[in-house]
Amino acid sequence: MPQRPPVVIAGAGPTGLMCALALGTQGIPVVVCEAEPSLTHDLRAGSYHPPTQDMMAKYGITQRMHEHGLQVRRWQIRERHGGLVAEFDLGLLGDLTEYPYRLHLEQHRLTPIQLELLRSKTNAQVHFGHRVTGFEQKGDKVKVAIESDGIPGSFEASWLIGADGGRSTVRKLLPIEFEGFTWPEQFLVVSTPYDFSRYGYALNAYVADPVEWAALFKMPDAGPPGVWRVVFPCEPGMPDDALLEAGHVEAKMRAFHAQGAPYEVRHKVIYRVHQRVASEWRVGRVLLAGDAAHLNNPLGAFGLNSGIHDAINLAEKLGRVWRGEGGEELLERYVRQRRVACIDQVQAMSIRNKRMLEERDPEVQRARMQELVATANDREQARAFLLESSMISGLRKGEETE
Repeated sequence: MPQRPPVVIAGAGPTGLMCALALGTQGIPVVVCEAEPSLTHDLRAGSYHPPTQDMMAKYGITQRMHEHGLQVRRWQIRERHGGLVAEFDLGLLGDLTEYPYRLHLEQHRLTPIQLELLRSKTNAQVHFGHRVTGFEQKGDKVKVAIESDGIPGSFEASWLIGADGGRSTVRKLLPIEFEGFTWPEQFLVVSTPYDFSRYGYALNAYVADPVEWAALFKMPDAGPPGVWRVVFPCEPGMPDDALLEAGHVEAKMRAFHAQGAPYEVRHKVIYRVHQRVASEWRVGRVLLAGDAAHLNNPLGAFGLNSGIHDAINLAEKLGRVWRGEGGEELLERYVRQRRVACIDQVQAMSIRNKRMLEERDPEVQRARMQELVATANDREQARAFLLESSMISGLRKGEETE
């Protein structure tokens, strides 16, 4: 086989590193370029659905994640003021997956695992402090321009994969649109060691309320007892410093659940929330994956998972193209399959989840909660619901797309 330039991947987040590992273990040369000087410390994502764990197990990632991750078999949708609680048991999917539970582990603890395996199992090159600034396609090659310490440089690539996040430089340089919208409110994420489980909260709970919904996720943090992440919507228009001011954060926490002493706050962060999908995921020899291709709100824990699904799907098809086992139509199939799963499941379900939690009409919200309780208490209905919410149905539908 003649020598060919490597696949260059922009971005060393979970999607980029997953794609690099999945390509590198096939013997394909890979160069990863990350603008930041090191792996980033992201405090948002960290919940992994059963099929995502199944996919990553092949590479030894899932087993490593279990050393510190929390297994969450049961999760809830509940009323903030009222007694209705719909609790779903992922054990109902035990015949379909080796991991019938969500695994909670901070994203910033996943990427070091990926990077270590990438370096130990492949010959991939990873360059931190290397920002992709442009590219030029010529025939069967892509000249990728980079900048490091203010000094310009370049790599010659066979393919360029943009996995460089929601503000993707690669996507912005393509003649495509990032279609969708941005929610008016920001999200506030507060981490505290206060134990909400004593009040009946599952380790993952979504709390509906017409005034202010909330979402809770228990994370392992540095070890027992771990921390609870509590997510709130924020008033549109408030400046960032006011949203993060200690008194404002404490008021949000007390309004959710009052306690005698002030809350111990380990971390707090705010971020804007988008629902967007790139109009095209491939232009010639340039492809998009993960947040560079799509963004969604976090209610349902779909974003990070769908990025991993993108990476593994793309690497499998690009590997076949690389070995001459199929033509570039395989890459068009990647685009069709993953866009279908993204639009029909990730976008639709995350929007539906948010609107369900924030429903303003109390009667409508209560009717929906009663329906969810009935679903959770019926084995067959609960299983069908879990197939959707765990992303299994969306993956199946995507795989059926030719």
